[in-house]
Amino acid sequence: MTKIIPGRLRAAEATDWAQLRSLWALLFDDGGTPSEEPWTGHAREWFMRHVEDSRHVRFPVIEVDGELVATAIGTLELGVPNPQCVRGRTVRLANVVALPEHRGHGHGTMLVLDVVAWARSIAADRVDLSATPAGQRIYEKLGFTLTSAPRMKLVL
Repeated sequence: MTKIIPGRLRAAEATDWAQLRSLWALLFDDGGTPSEEPWTGHAREWFMRHVEDSRHVRFPVIEVDGELVATAIGTLELGVPNPQCVRGRTVRLANVVALPEHRGHGHGTMLVLDVVAWARSIAADRVDLSATPAGQRIYEKLGFTLTSAPRMKLVL
C-alpha cells in the first residue's frame, strides 16, 4: 500500500518558476525533463507577468517537504454574456498535474476545488476544462459534466 503524504496547498510565487516549469514539462514533453524549447521562455514570461494577478489568474500548488509536487492553473476569460454564461465570465482550468510518485494522493482534487473556490470568489459563471480520459473521473466526481460541443483548434 502506498503511503499518502499530505501536502500544503498554497498560491504559487515567482520563486516557484523552475519547479513549475518541471511540472508543466510533464504535460508537454513526454519525459518531464524541462527543455529550453521556445515554449518555456514564453511560459516564464507569461507566468512572471501574471503570478501576482489574483483577479485574473490562480496558480495553486501542493508543496511536500519544500518541493512542489502538483499544480494547476485557473485563468479568467471574458466573453460575451449568454444564457450559459450570464456575465460572460468563464474560468479555464488547465495544466492540472502531479509528479508521478504523488498521483493518487488527492492533490488533483485539492487543486481543482481551489480553482473552483477562486472562480466563485471572482464571480465567474462557470469553469471549463479539457480532460484526458485518466483525469475525467476526478472532474466528474466534483460535478463537472460533458458538453455536446466538441473542442476544435487551429494551430497558427
